[in-house]
Amino acid sequence: MVHAVREQIEELRTGMNGPIVLPGDSEYDARRQVFNAEIDRRPSAIARCTSTSDVVAAINFARDHDLEISVRGGAHSMAGTAVCDDGLMIDLSLLNEINVDVPAQRAHVSGGALLGSVDAATQAHGLAAPFGLVSHTGVGGLTLGGGMGWLTRKFGLSVDNLLAAEVVTADGQVLQATDHPDLLWAIRGGGGNFGIATSFDFQLHEVNPMVHFGMFFWGLDQGPAALRLARDIVEAMPPDVNAVFGGLNAPPAPFVPEQHRLAPGYVLMLTGFGSEQEHAQIVDQIRMRLQPLFELVTPMQYVQLQQLLDEGFAFGSYGYEKGTYVEDVTDDVIKVVTEHVPMRKSPLSAMLFYRLDAEFSRVSEDETAFSGGRSPRYAIFTIGYAPEPELLRADREWVRNVWDALRPYAIGGGDGYLNGTADYKNDRVRGSYGDAKYERLAKIKGKYDPENVFHNNANIQPS
Repeated sequence: MVHAVREQIEELRTGMNGPIVLPGDSEYDARRQVFNAEIDRRPSAIARCTSTSDVVAAINFARDHDLEISVRGGAHSMAGTAVCDDGLMIDLSLLNEINVDVPAQRAHVSGGALLGSVDAATQAHGLAAPFGLVSHTGVGGLTLGGGMGWLTRKFGLSVDNLLAAEVVTADGQVLQATDHPDLLWAIRGGGGNFGIATSFDFQLHEVNPMVHFGMFFWGLDQGPAALRLARDIVEAMPPDVNAVFGGLNAPPAPFVPEQHRLAPGYVLMLTGFGSEQEHAQIVDQIRMRLQPLFELVTPMQYVQLQQLLDEGFAFGSYGYEKGTYVEDVTDDVIKVVTEHVPMRKSPLSAMLFYRLDAEFSRVSEDETAFSGGRSPRYAIFTIGYAPEPELLRADREWVRNVWDALRPYAIGGGDGYLNGTADYKNDRVRGSYGDAKYERLAKIKGKYDPENVFHNNANIQPS
């Protein structure tokens, strides 16, 4: 297959402005690398697109030569969907232009941009779009799946703020999604099933470049009390405050006392977007109720907040994840968490709770294709992440055991947010969307990609 592509590659070179990388080229191994080091696939060619017309040429070439297609944006999917064996990897990372319309509070973002680049461009004007918590994530994959993070309570998901998109479909057509309401609905949560999104337009919101941050850490023996405290704080916090909490190892950072660095335990991260006094009142409640082993309370730049987890989830480790939703952090849920968190083997593995309510829940369930209901809930991310494959083997089982143990308390069948799983097997995609939404998506898939050309994803079968 590689030899055949080499013979035919001139056809693609003449139709593209961007470079094409082949096996044996000096940058081939770097370009095929994805976030999860466990993924080791070798595409026959990598088309590094610099324009929408390059994407069209790459899709047409792949279809003409019966090549599998994978699409690389930030390459952050734990499932490794950005790269395929023996096919054509369509690499959007050179499509990274960002234009901010300050009066309209709107950003036009190319399909290969990373969250950190958009944050920097928008925060230069005191604006931001709701994105995830790791800045080297790609805008495309995050947005097409939903997109949740620190601003979700105030402004909703990334898809709730997606105003327009340019999409190249499987037959090489370039469509403006606003001209096709069914397509615009489907890409707002339906993933990369319907085409390759080469640009996005986002609604921006005023976000002060400085926020109020607090991080509190407790040991394993304080787990039940720490999680009950986190639950109570989250249930009472005002709309201008958000929290992420769960089980992980303390960072090896200068502010952490040396005896606690990399120690396993429980964290509560609290970010205030309103007044300092509002944030300080909650901080005082935490200190009074359960003294942490250590804490960091400080003003922080929003762009730094968005990079806090970057080092802990850096490219190049071995990963597996599986998520779910729960309505409340009940004592039974806390019991599951505190029984399983100490069983992690890798210092990088973690279990994190995101609160979804307020503006998130003011969007109706059918308004977007997002894989999950809109009732107030927690999204749980259970992540096995290890510096070496032997540790991942143990923590892969840990992730699965946690997911199984939480199923009795999960919303629906336990199939959670599709951007938070590396496991699409056993009909998890249908389970995440629910039958009605899945069938609606399948009909739209049948219209725009009837041959399921774009199937290296959380795949929806065309009907």
